Amino acid sequence: MRVNIQLECTECKRRNYSTEKNKKNTTGRLELKKYCKFCKTTTVHKETK
Repeated sequence: MRVNIQLECTECKRRNYSTEKNKKNTTGRLELKKYCKFCKTTTVHKETK
């Protein structure tokens, strides 16, 4: 049930992180506050397709 996903910065649109999520428990798109090394600040990162 676990799938690999990519997290994309909402500011610069770069894919900085990859992680796993359980599709059964988390059906919606994942949103996390992570550090973006390109923006040099903490921004919201959203799950991509």
